[in-house]
Amino acid sequence: METNPLIDKLFAVGAHFGYSPSRRHPSVSRYIFGAKGGTELFDLEQTATLMEKALEFIKSMAAQRKVVLFVGGKAEARQALMRTAQMVNQPYSAGRWIGGSLTNWQEIKKRLARLQELSDMREKGELTKFTKMERLLIDREITDLDNMFGGLRGMTKAPDALVVIDPKAEAGAVAEAKQLNIPVVAMLNSDCDKQGIAYPIPANDASREAIQFVLDEIGKTYLNNLAPAAPAPVAATAPVEAK
Repeated sequence: METNPLIDKLFAVGAHFGYSPSRRHPSVSRYIFGAKGGTELFDLEQTATLMEKALEFIKSMAAQRKVVLFVGGKAEARQALMRTAQMVNQPYSAGRWIGGSLTNWQEIKKRLARLQELSDMREKGELTKFTKMERLLIDREITDLDNMFGGLRGMTKAPDALVVIDPKAEAGAVAEAKQLNIPVVAMLNSDCDKQGIAYPIPANDASREAIQFVLDEIGKTYLNNLAPAAPAPVAATAPVEAK
């Protein structure tokens, strides 16, 4: 019988390890294969099938050049998530989720505009007109805004989809996406509630290697299926009068 190579790759990075049975959320029971040494094990056949469905969705997002927001602020996910989002030139939230980042998008846009304005002023050397104390306060404001919203730079509207690592840890982001009917792709462990997750990937979201693998696959899928950018409109030229 032909085996799915994705299953072998998931196994190699330890994606099959869940938590203890006492931590299991009822909604993920169907994905549990068994337990060993007090640790539940995911059925990687199901994980691979669900991951393939999630990647098909990512393909459709890329083919339409849709905005995908990557969310994952816990230590195991942060660096891999930032690298993947930057690789595919998509926005990310790799720190504490700021409430209202989706549901209060108009206000977030104002904060991003303020961050861009101050950053541009500093890069152009325009802060020299301020006093030393004023420059210090502006630098602090830039740092604070960048820490909170830096990953969202360049995002001009609410995203078309979210990629979330650990929806339990990122419950605020998932709730806002659900409120706005934004589909969510989520890598989730056995303690997570899969309700509201359009494309669950049940796997070990406490493993850096497993997280890196899943994000790599999502990133490669997005890049390999990204539609060409629309050509810039050609300016009309005035007709030349005959002499």
